[in-house]
Amino acid sequence: MASTDMPTSLPGEKRAFRLQPPPSWGIEPVPQRLRILGFLDQTALWSSLGFSLLLIVAGSLLVVLYNFSLAQALIAILIGGVIGNLLLGLAAVVGADLGVPSMVALRAPLGIRGSYLATALNVLQNIGWATFEIVIMALAADQISQKLLGFSNAVLWVVVFAVICTFFAVGGPLVLVRQWIEKFAIWLVLATTVYLTWYLLSHYDIGALLAIESSSGQFWLGVDLVVALPISWFPLVSDYSRFSREARSAFWGTAIGYFLANVWFFALGVLFVLALGTNDVLAAFPTLAAGWLVLLILLVDETDEGFANIYSTAVSLQNYFPQARQMQLSLLVGIVSALFAGLIITSSVPLLEYESFLLLIGSFFVPLLGVVAADYFLHQRRRYDRDALYQSGGRYWFSGGFNWPAIGAWALGTVLYWLLTDLPQRTLAPLGLGLPSAAAALPTLSQFGGTIPSFLLALALYALMGRARTPVAQ
Repeated sequence: MASTDMPTSLPGEKRAFRLQPPPSWGIEPVPQRLRILGFLDQTALWSSLGFSLLLIVAGSLLVVLYNFSLAQALIAILIGGVIGNLLLGLAAVVGADLGVPSMVALRAPLGIRGSYLATALNVLQNIGWATFEIVIMALAADQISQKLLGFSNAVLWVVVFAVICTFFAVGGPLVLVRQWIEKFAIWLVLATTVYLTWYLLSHYDIGALLAIESSSGQFWLGVDLVVALPISWFPLVSDYSRFSREARSAFWGTAIGYFLANVWFFALGVLFVLALGTNDVLAAFPTLAAGWLVLLILLVDETDEGFANIYSTAVSLQNYFPQARQMQLSLLVGIVSALFAGLIITSSVPLLEYESFLLLIGSFFVPLLGVVAADYFLHQRRRYDRDALYQSGGRYWFSGGFNWPAIGAWALGTVLYWLLTDLPQRTLAPLGLGLPSAAAALPTLSQFGGTIPSFLLALALYALMGRARTPVAQ
């Protein structure tokens, strides 16, 4: 197994975090004495990760791209929030049971080498998320500096926020949760969110907005979009739930914490577009009373999302390179994300492209979670052989390191998601490559979007094929 440097006491728990190389747990199981996060810790962490400017942007897409009414959008948000966060909570249970990061836990259903496929996708999506986070923070900070200081340089803000997020990633999750989120960030952003909600509800006729009907026929695609946000955290959630005291607190803290923020901020995004009559939600903040202060506080809290993506990319890369040090990997990921963010800023890539990115994430990770659910909860009854997760040639080696039935069920679930959401058409059409509608091949199922059918297909397929796999660990 990978070597680790275990601290004799929890870093930052009794004294302030210092500028020194922090201890790294690598990809080995977290020892029981350091599994200290309870229900409130997990709820605070996942609420803070959900209180995000990017979720407001994602909520606005339900109106801007899908032409949802307020009522239709709110129903889609609630349904998607329940589905996505229950699944996210189940994924958190795996990390809490085993004390290992997400990519290591995937060695059991996919095979040790098979987990590298998921790792590659997770690294790509995390770098994409880190890039989006840095871009949104840089754009918001640039608006503030233009208004208050008469200064504009979005690329400089890219560098500033990349440095801040990377610094948090080097510190690790225990420092972030106990020293930053619980003491400062969650209270500031919660007060700001309450104020923002009160302002919109008291200054605009919400009843009139609710009375507006919509002819949009993309309801379940909207649900897929909402589900994509919590599901995007599925490959990361065990990186944090492994520090939990017990599985129950990890499940409920994760599911409730992210659900509240997920639903709340999606709804705010919809309200911004409908009430203020704008497609640019960032530009809408200055029109509100104290809008600059609200934007500034949300901007400060946004750094924990950037941290999570950089930190988990480093942890995921250790699934390939267990001897690599987390600190160096975090620095590398921070630099790469900053370069991509700078490229997006200078190229003026529209944030509407964010929709295809979200659906692409859902297409891979929703069916993968179906395979994990079938394997861990149905076949293995929450009993994996933790030592074997690190053993080449052991029980999770399968056929040359790959568990092909699981990978096959995952692949078929992904293809079904693509068909039901017309994802190839959405992805390739901007490149001028026209394709016939893939959803036309499955008109009945397409009415339910991609999330539920692809999850159930992958779960059912592996529930049947997995019966022939290795016996349950004792």
